[in-house]
Amino acid sequence: MSRKIQGRSLFIKKKSKDRGLKYWLGLFVALLVLLYGGIFLIPVVPNKSNVENAALYKVKINPQSSLSSIATQLSEQGLSINGLILQVGARSLFVGSKLKPGTYLLPSGGSLGKALLQIARGDRVRESIAIIPGMTIWQLRSIVDSHSVLIHQTKGMSNRELLQSLNLNYPSDEGIFLPDTYIFDPDEPDLNIYRRAAQAMQKQLSQIWDQKEGGLPLKTSYELLILASIVEKETGRASDRNMVAAVFINRLNRGMPLQTDPTVIYGIGPRFDGNLRKADLRKDTAYNTYLHKGLPPSPIAMPSKESILAAAHPAKSNALFFVAKGDGSSHFSQSLKEHETAVDRYQRKITPKNSSN
Repeated sequence: MSRKIQGRSLFIKKKSKDRGLKYWLGLFVALLVLLYGGIFLIPVVPNKSNVENAALYKVKINPQSSLSSIATQLSEQGLSINGLILQVGARSLFVGSKLKPGTYLLPSGGSLGKALLQIARGDRVRESIAIIPGMTIWQLRSIVDSHSVLIHQTKGMSNRELLQSLNLNYPSDEGIFLPDTYIFDPDEPDLNIYRRAAQAMQKQLSQIWDQKEGGLPLKTSYELLILASIVEKETGRASDRNMVAAVFINRLNRGMPLQTDPTVIYGIGPRFDGNLRKADLRKDTAYNTYLHKGLPPSPIAMPSKESILAAAHPAKSNALFFVAKGDGSSHFSQSLKEHETAVDRYQRKITPKNSSN
């Protein structure tokens, strides 16, 4: 009889212990649910100074910030937020180690929970600068200098100083930045944009130079870049790139002057008014390819990858001349006589007498 009572007593104690464990576990879950839900009820209210518009406010989180540091930064930027609550909230949402640096536009009057999840996703403000094929260095520098959210480290630098800052040894900073769209965070140094674009160009140029056609009259990859920039400026239709490159390669091989207007225009510089005059063609600059044989001393624009490829793989052609047809394409000729006829037809609008057109 005593054994039954003793066994029943142990059973009751174990059952009581299980009930206690379930109680505390249930209480913990309930508190966790309340905490989790509460995070989405706690509003984060900004002051007026960092409100972008009626619906959004801007905050910035620095790289490698701890939760306590993030709380301090947000508070210093005018948000009514308790650091301990932010830390507890971030951990309860399991994003304590996932909050990403950057600039964020958060909904005004939104909850702390939503703000933490947005920061954990990295759903931040991004800016961009587009380098367009054919853009010149002074056009690019003007765009970068005027961008309102960049930190302007290079503004006022000379071209030589910019090259030194990038650890590059070129005669010019023209043409050395690969056309593309570069995305960045607000308050990023502008030097980073130049560095990324220069590195991208170096990578493309090196790859294409290593795979170029044999027998080209080009001694270095920089000369390939110069030729590509001329192809870029002279090509009205993408399908003509390789033929345009062939014309200039053929002229270089024969020792003929390139006689290309875009180099003359580049020699005039930013003051060019859009009207190329005969006097300009007679003006002696290093970029006047009517007066000087061979390539100019530097690129004359930012060439696209496609123009670099065309310069490295010109069409198989004996063409020495080309003229714009007025529809974006060009007519290519092997002889001066054929070229003059094409100029009459497409530029002077003179129809040959033996033509039925």
